[in-house]
Amino acid sequence: MSKKILIDLQKFRDTKDGTYNYGECVYDFHPGNYGMKLLVEQAMMMIACRKCEDAPCIAVCPEEAMEKDENGVVHRASNLCVACQSCVAVCPFGTIMNEIFTAKKSICDYCDLNENTTSLRCMETAPAGAITLVDFEEDESQHIYKLNDKVLVKEMNWEKIMNNE
Repeated sequence: MSKKILIDLQKFRDTKDGTYNYGECVYDFHPGNYGMKLLVEQAMMMIACRKCEDAPCIAVCPEEAMEKDENGVVHRASNLCVACQSCVAVCPFGTIMNEIFTAKKSICDYCDLNENTTSLRCMETAPAGAITLVDFEEDESQHIYKLNDKVLVKEMNWEKIMNNE
């Protein structure tokens, strides 16, 4: 097995003062980048989103920056998004977190994650326990899902709950 980044979405939602902290990044070519935002956005839309049939987040977007793919996953075109957060306001389940959609696209390069990695800058600066390094695979019984080969996400998967899985 290889080390993976585990993102616990609930820990990102536990804000004390109403502001969100996605962890600082050390991406050299994009100072001020918060690369974890991209991964949180992908996790939120792939796993936490209820994939509404009528998708009010898509309907309300004034710039048509949101669309569903063939699997019902909503994606955002960052080049069209003006960060108005209408999608946040209209989501009937509160799935879309405030401040996740910004006009600037974030980038995560995984900081050369390998077996010897013991910490990442985003782990040190994000809310406690929101980002950890783990050495296990996807485990749906623990609500841990694979986002990609380097990232796992801990979150309730509403599709599975609705299907009594």
